[in-house]
Amino acid sequence: MKQIILNLFLVLAGLPAFTQLDWQTWYERSGGAETPRYEQTIDFCKRLAKASIMVHYSVFGKSAQGRDLPLLIIDKNGLTDPSLIREKGRVVLLLQACIHPGESEGKDAGLMLVRDIVIGNVTNTVHKTAVYQHKTSDAVLKNLLDSVSIVFIPIFNVDGHERFGPYNRINQNGPKEMGWRVNANNLNLNRDYLKAETPEMQAWLKLFNRWMPELFIDSHTTDGADYQYVITYLMEVFGDMDEGLSGWAATRFIPEMRDHLMSSGFPAFPYVNFRRWHDPKSGLISSVAPPMLSQGYTALRNRPGLLIETHMLKPYDKRVEGTYECIKTCLEILQKEGKHLQMLEKQADRFLESGDFLKKPFPLQFETSMTDSIIMDFLGFDYKAVKSEVSGGEWIQYSHTPATFKIPYFSAARPVVSVNLPLAYIIPVEWEGVIDRLVLHGAAIHRIPRDTVISIQAYKFRNPKWQQSPYEGHHALTNIEYDEITELRLVPKGSAIVILSQQCGRIIPHFLEPKGNGSMLYWGYFDAVFEQKEYAENYVLEQMASKMLIENPILRKEFETKKASDTTFAKSPQEILNWFYKQSPYADSRQRIYPVAKISDRKLLDALLGM
Repeated sequence: MKQIILNLFLVLAGLPAFTQLDWQTWYERSGGAETPRYEQTIDFCKRLAKASIMVHYSVFGKSAQGRDLPLLIIDKNGLTDPSLIREKGRVVLLLQACIHPGESEGKDAGLMLVRDIVIGNVTNTVHKTAVYQHKTSDAVLKNLLDSVSIVFIPIFNVDGHERFGPYNRINQNGPKEMGWRVNANNLNLNRDYLKAETPEMQAWLKLFNRWMPELFIDSHTTDGADYQYVITYLMEVFGDMDEGLSGWAATRFIPEMRDHLMSSGFPAFPYVNFRRWHDPKSGLISSVAPPMLSQGYTALRNRPGLLIETHMLKPYDKRVEGTYECIKTCLEILQKEGKHLQMLEKQADRFLESGDFLKKPFPLQFETSMTDSIIMDFLGFDYKAVKSEVSGGEWIQYSHTPATFKIPYFSAARPVVSVNLPLAYIIPVEWEGVIDRLVLHGAAIHRIPRDTVISIQAYKFRNPKWQQSPYEGHHALTNIEYDEITELRLVPKGSAIVILSQQCGRIIPHFLEPKGNGSMLYWGYFDAVFEQKEYAENYVLEQMASKMLIENPILRKEFETKKASDTTFAKSPQEILNWFYKQSPYADSRQRIYPVAKISDRKLLDALLGM
């Protein structure tokens, strides 16, 4: 009777009358075997928004193929402005699914969890062969919004999602069909957080800067070995996140999350990366994530990011169940820890804005120490290694017999590349595309109002080498060597001054320092500075070279030494003559000089900012 009255009320109110059966997700209706397509997902999101004032459906951008990027905002009072939400004393969780659309657990788990919070748990009452019997009451679920609001991206890579089929994940056990890993441009969005060249990532960065969520969750599925865990995870606690935030994550968040998951029947373990690939007994390695990856990026922005990696070989319904429990657990922890986490993040932001982090060398790249480990119990399966008759290589064959291995775990990171940071960088106006990309990361810039000649520090490169095979659409610069130089330089009107003492101050060096982890130089955005643009005719150079050898004995000695040490050079008339050209006053004095300048003089910076 109550359902009839409710349905009648909804009809009279001009709202759709949905039965409990209508609130089952596509995943639930399939018995845990399928995941919905884009249109089906959007339809369910819009119905949630129509049915509850707590849910708002919107779009935060367009994909390369022109599809809307969907977004759900879930707030107890229906607020959609982050400042108003925080005025209510709530923190924000940004939940992201389907950056790799073949790994769709976060989408299905997130839709169920949002539905259970705002509509109620319909699985137990309608679906007699319930995929997952949720143990949490409707009242407790609704209370999760007392202190937390959720920003949910059900499908990030929407174009890849619609390259739908049964053969998109060879290593994975379900669902029946799924999306493709990369976007329509064949680019992996989870390699694009720093270079930000895809329209999807550019939209995401604007969203992130607007919301600055206290916690970020990115849902994935592993590749790799076989083991007993349904859930593995990563969070940046290895030295590249603010010390206070790393301590909170390592001592409060992760232990409580693991305890909750264990009590829910989902023992969790750090993301599995073996010291020797596919060999569990060789030991496990965790390392600092670069800012091209989601949790590596958010850590540098002073916002902890949790990477959920469900185990590919487990049944799809178990992976979705585990993801549901993990997200719900994070919400429960945020209910208690949100205010403390928010305080730590404000402290970390103030530390960057003060510029105190500039006082010591800044680490750009890390390596994991292979001499520092702890012994951990790892829940795996017995296995054997045999020689393959097909490939001739080692073939790891897993059994179904559970086994607990005591193995070393290596996670102590140490910096291997560090730099002394300047107070600011200057990006010439002609590199506007680079400036625009940096602004997407939330960087505040100041424009130089007129042409100015100043003394700057810069880099001059030597021995550049590029990767032969393309990676993410680029032939990356793999050998970066340089000399530091000081010079007077004309800085044209409109050039950008980028001070480092700002909230995104730890992203800026990775973006602009040549050896930054995934810098714009690495990706090839400054490749033009390496090119020789003027050449001379051989008959001109032959005469000039002969004269240079007669007039300059030191040059003659350098020439003879180079011929003796470089046989390829010695056999190439063209290279020999070009070598003489480069020693002449006609050579390009700007070749291989990095256009981005550094300012370390406070008086000079203040004068530039005051222009």
